[in-house]
Amino acid sequence: TETKSHNGPVLSNSSPQSLRSTFAAAGVPLEFESSGWSPTQLRQAVSLVLDTSAKTSSPLFLNQLYAGVDPIALAGEWMSATLNSNVHTFEVSPTLTEIEKSCLEKIARCWLNDDGEEAPAHDGLFVPGGSISNLYSLLLARDRMDPTIRQKGMDRSTNPLVAFCSDSAHYSYKKSAIVTGLGEDNLIEVQSDASGAMDPAALREAIAKSLKEGKRPFYVGTTAGTTVLGAFDPFDEIVSVCNEFTELNGGKKLWVHVDGAWGGGAMLSPTQKHLMAGAERADSFCWNPHKMLGIPLQCSAFVTRHQGSLQKANSAFAEYLFQPDKNNAGADLGDRTIQCGRKADALKLWLSWKARGDEGFAKCIDRSFGLGKFMQSEVETSEDKFVMVRDSQCSNVCFWYIPPRLRPFDPKTASKDQWTELSKVAPKMKNLMQDKGDAMIGFQPITDKGLVNFFRLVLPSPRHVTELDLRELLARMDAYGQDF
Repeated sequence: TETKSHNGPVLSNSSPQSLRSTFAAAGVPLEFESSGWSPTQLRQAVSLVLDTSAKTSSPLFLNQLYAGVDPIALAGEWMSATLNSNVHTFEVSPTLTEIEKSCLEKIARCWLNDDGEEAPAHDGLFVPGGSISNLYSLLLARDRMDPTIRQKGMDRSTNPLVAFCSDSAHYSYKKSAIVTGLGEDNLIEVQSDASGAMDPAALREAIAKSLKEGKRPFYVGTTAGTTVLGAFDPFDEIVSVCNEFTELNGGKKLWVHVDGAWGGGAMLSPTQKHLMAGAERADSFCWNPHKMLGIPLQCSAFVTRHQGSLQKANSAFAEYLFQPDKNNAGADLGDRTIQCGRKADALKLWLSWKARGDEGFAKCIDRSFGLGKFMQSEVETSEDKFVMVRDSQCSNVCFWYIPPRLRPFDPKTASKDQWTELSKVAPKMKNLMQDKGDAMIGFQPITDKGLVNFFRLVLPSPRHVTELDLRELLARMDAYGQDF
């Protein structure tokens, strides 16, 4: 039978072909026609879109690094859509521009641990996602290392730049290397430890090796809350390692970026803030409030301690927009960006933060981390039904379901055949759960750490998830897997 927890199935299993057939059978095909639809057809289409989409506010949507919606922030989303303004010039978005600046200042204060009377020197933007934030960091680092590249392009024969990130970092670092022309081969993966955090000794070795080969190190991308295991890199040690090479690198410091898209919210919690130790020494930082705070997608901020660096790296001085002799010319944000059109994503965060305050956001972060620890406890006391892959970090809980025929399962002594059999369990369980409309939970292997397919359950925006929801989920998973 279907699991109808709260508001029904999280998602009814379907294929691209079956979805198109469903819409066509209802008289509202996904393909375009020459004539317009009637109001009845529009209502039918709206209903079908809602019915066939994932219920991301379900307490059983545990698949991605976002879930649920903060209702106050949702009002901000509706408000910005109603205003339909582009935050490129002050004259068309005066209030929205100043709201964005206020949010960026607040985020910079939290990241840099600076609550002084004067705002810390900073620059920043709200951007379309953490991947674009990471791209901005690489662009600024490249511009600092060699500002001629924006005009002349990159000549690797005379300018062999190299960057570094861990082997557990988000794939957007690799995409940023592709987009900027750095190239995948020149983004060097640094080994992470068993928990998924970058190894500073391995970074030191990698930088030294690149210098010996005549290359020019300029950038290190770190992570606060890796996507799968939830690890926090040791920022203090990493910055210190980078600074060791300044003299050997022609006096050029390596730019250190913290990708805090997922776990950066730890900076808001007195309880979790220790995980961010040393992040304030980095050159730039990004954070996605749409992840752990339930701000509607998308809401992503990029900040740097280097005031004016965005304008310097990205400006094109479009004469029809950024006239130097117009009123409030210096208030424009648009020439700092690589975009022209840009939504007012700061408004929804500003409203929510004003309503909930620092304490409200801290409680939300603590709740998310706390549910992760609760889930780990449930796994560890499950009498061999489940086994943790690693301790819960951030609010990521990584575990294997062990079917009865493989119990007890000890990762330290398991045979190759047992690992092969276990690797088949997570895909089979996920498919069955989707058929039943039950919880959505991601799975994956980490091949270079010898980890076969396991579940990664994440707990973003946990206002609507209870301990009972999670306990009952594990019981259902065990019931489903009795014959696996």
